[in-house]
Amino acid sequence: MANNAKSTPKLHARNKHQSGYDLKKLSSRYAGLKQHIFINDFGKETIEFSDPKAVFELNKSILLTDYKLKHWEIAKNSLCPAIPGRADYVHYMADLLASENNGELPKGPKINILDIGTGSSLIYPLIGAQEYEWKFVGTEIDRTSIHHAEININKNVWLKKQIDLRFQDDKNKILAGIIYDNDKFDVVMGNPPYYGSREEHWKSTTKKFDNLNKKKDALPVQNFGGHANELWYEGGEKAFISKLIYESMEFKKNLNWITSLVSNKDHLKPLISILEYHKASKVEVIEMKQGQKTSRILAWKW
Repeated sequence: MANNAKSTPKLHARNKHQSGYDLKKLSSRYAGLKQHIFINDFGKETIEFSDPKAVFELNKSILLTDYKLKHWEIAKNSLCPAIPGRADYVHYMADLLASENNGELPKGPKINILDIGTGSSLIYPLIGAQEYEWKFVGTEIDRTSIHHAEININKNVWLKKQIDLRFQDDKNKILAGIIYDNDKFDVVMGNPPYYGSREEHWKSTTKKFDNLNKKKDALPVQNFGGHANELWYEGGEKAFISKLIYESMEFKKNLNWITSLVSNKDHLKPLISILEYHKASKVEVIEMKQGQKTSRILAWKW
């Protein structure tokens, strides 16, 4: 039932960031980035990607410059998304919907997207609203993240008609309590917590930091930040997506495509097995590439 993975060698064709970061342009339009730019050993302008402040200022400059936002902030220590990869997910969702629309990209507020765990960054709704004028419902289990997401909406007034937020007050549920009887969502999106525990996350952070940072005596930091609920979930990514699959079965009448990022390719086979066992009508695996990194979107419908 599952299609072969569709692999692309680079960012999506409609991604604004095909040519990489234009630091000169970004810093000319957002002064906060300037202090973090330096010339590397190869004579190229860059930033220190092991520095969470530098990473935040880079992504903020991209949103203010390329996505025309007036304001963007995130809660302290929360996950700071890498914009190009997040934009790819949105563009591939447009392709998925176009495949059911005679190849025409669906635009406008008639398209409704549910973003699971939207975070304080609100990143998928911000990109989707700007690129395709879709309407979003963003869900979150962390009240601080909801608060900052509301600020981002209120300070970009045109987003008030595009994005709604719903608080999930039961941390053992994903969709239940969030989806209302009259809801119809064209796509569910989600970037699940990858790690199974705090300890697993710390080991990975330490290794990644050592690879990025030349100062081996420096203390490890998470360069993209992240709260506990954003980074780990009991059982990790596979457990979270499995739960999403089972819960999505309860809302067949409300949902069209249900999708999730899958970071670990070894998780695909058991997840697809669950979908096939329960007779999902369609299953797609879409590969996305950003430099040397490959990530995957698992998509299904009932």
